Amino acid sequence: MTLKRQLFIASLLMLLIPWAGLQFVLELDQALRQQALQQLKDQADRLAQTAGDLSLGLPTVAAQTSAIYVENLSNPLNLDGYSDDWPGYDEAEQFQPWQPAEQPDELLDKTQKPTLHWQAATDQRHLYLLIRIRNRQPVFFDPGAPEQLHDQLILWLEPAGRKLNPNAQPASWLVRTPAPGKVYATIYRPGDTTAENGQTPDYRVNGYWHSVGNGWQLELELPKPPQGSRLGFSAQRRGNADSANISTSTDPLPVLVERKPELERQLLPGMSKGQTARLIEPAGWVVAQQSTPARQAPPEFDALSPLQVVEHISLNVLRALVQFYQPRPATLAASTNRLDMNTLPSEGLVRHENDSVWLMTKQPVFGGRTLVLEQSLDQLLTLSGSTLGSVIARSTLIIIGLTLVLLGYASWLSWRIARLQRAVSATIDQDGRIIGTLPGSGARDELGQLQNHFAQMADRLHGYNRYLESFSRRLSHELKTPVAVVRSSLENLSHSETEEERSQYIGRAAAATERLRQILNGMSEAARLEQSFDHADKEVFDLADVTGQATEAYQSLDAHHQFDYLGPTSGVSLTGSPELMVQLLDKLVDNARDFTPQDGRIQIELKQAENQFCLSVFNQGSALPDNPDTSIFSPFVSVRKGQEEGHLGQGLLIVQLIADFHGGRVEARNEARNDIEGVCFQVTIPADHV
Repeated sequence: MTLKRQLFIASLLMLLIPWAGLQFVLELDQALRQQALQQLKDQADRLAQTAGDLSLGLPTVAAQTSAIYVENLSNPLNLDGYSDDWPGYDEAEQFQPWQPAEQPDELLDKTQKPTLHWQAATDQRHLYLLIRIRNRQPVFFDPGAPEQLHDQLILWLEPAGRKLNPNAQPASWLVRTPAPGKVYATIYRPGDTTAENGQTPDYRVNGYWHSVGNGWQLELELPKPPQGSRLGFSAQRRGNADSANISTSTDPLPVLVERKPELERQLLPGMSKGQTARLIEPAGWVVAQQSTPARQAPPEFDALSPLQVVEHISLNVLRALVQFYQPRPATLAASTNRLDMNTLPSEGLVRHENDSVWLMTKQPVFGGRTLVLEQSLDQLLTLSGSTLGSVIARSTLIIIGLTLVLLGYASWLSWRIARLQRAVSATIDQDGRIIGTLPGSGARDELGQLQNHFAQMADRLHGYNRYLESFSRRLSHELKTPVAVVRSSLENLSHSETEEERSQYIGRAAAATERLRQILNGMSEAARLEQSFDHADKEVFDLADVTGQATEAYQSLDAHHQFDYLGPTSGVSLTGSPELMVQLLDKLVDNARDFTPQDGRIQIELKQAENQFCLSVFNQGSALPDNPDTSIFSPFVSVRKGQEEGHLGQGLLIVQLIADFHGGRVEARNEARNDIEGVCFQVTIPADHV
């Protein structure tokens, strides 16, 4: 790896700065959420007391109570029989927040049976009803033949004080029309069969009747009843005994539930910025809802400087990261009129339909009601993360600048190293002879010192080469004389005539031969000293302890494979060299890792059978050939294709040599363990080996 790349990787360590900042933000976010939750609980308790005092005397809508929810109008309605000006109407999606009636079992198939839906609203003076019947085309009333088949709607209104006067009868109205358009209700008396019943108009109850789609729709206006009143209606087809009536519940009538503007105004002073409070009846209906805007409005993009743009981008990324590491929030509708009290969490994070995350808590209110208070987490993160977002943005720019500086510095170092390499290459020829001198360097850094050391080394090698050349000349001279003496003595020996001359020549040859022997023995002794080996001393050690510790070390150093040790933890005594046994295990495990796929299993097993120890290494992976041409324990032999290239086949040779040193043997075989195909190498060592 080049120096540039090494310094680039080292510069990436500076990314620990934003990582540490993120960890700080996460811890700060958690601490702020805990603190904000406690403050939110205290604030919700105060608001619950205020709401309880203000809601004294208001009737409570208990669970399982049938109700009609009345929306508060922010704009006046145009009484024309259409729903485009009603709250919640979405022209693009043709959506209308209808309240459906509970249909009997025989009417559950809404694709064929008529269904009843409605919506209610109030402007604090009038009560408006929008009623729609689906899957039943209207049949209009014929005044000349009142007994003929026609559609009609009956309304019942039960005053809020009926409990004080049980004999009071609910007011009733009958709505029917001979044609689409403007309609007026007539007073209706249930049980009265006189001809005049249903003919007295009540002009306070009026509206418009229209055919819509596969049914009809009626928009009504009537005086707003007092709080706690009950209202019900029934769509009937008069004159057809087989036609079922479609109505709200009639015993009891649904109670009218609406938001209390005066209660919402009283909640506002006790709320902080970025909060939403809701007062909920036991049945889940929202009777008060108030929201406060966040402290800071989003800035205009054109007014931001480039650095501020980077800071805002960093802050948005920071928000996304914090939300990613936050606990998973529960889903809560942001603008619904009714909540499911059974699934509503007591506290914690909730997510609205617009993906905004809020911190929520709830408190009980007098009368069985519940106050739900929410705090926007974006507000909290803005407070905690705006400054840190600026720090992260600036640190990112600093990191980029430092990385460029480091790369430039690495380029300068690479140029100096390349220059030193060229100078060293020019000093030595292809035969390894020193042909020149290396110039020194005046730099005081490590590279300058390295060049000076190279220059000194080149000078010393040059001197050593001169010494070797002179040594060879001296050795040649020393060998030439005894050889010449032996040669001349042998030549003269063949021409000698007397025994004295022959003895003289033989003595001179023996003396020269002894000289040669002394020279060669000296060279052999020097070679033995230069090539001496450290012989391992044998000692008694615990093979199980060594194997277990080695397996733990392999697992800690290699997270891409699974290492298992099967065998005793201690008590296996062996006479030998623990260092060599560790080296044996290293070679076997390295061989196993090379042929084991990622996340594969490697098992190291130690067993004691009779008078011998069996140490085996099993690895998942490719199998050995059935009939290999050569032994895999021979040098420079490799019969499997591993993950690393360039196998020299020396590892298993070392394993065999160490096994021989301990008096054992090694063998390899294909094996399957727990339906896992692989190869097992087993080393068998006699227990009594000394």
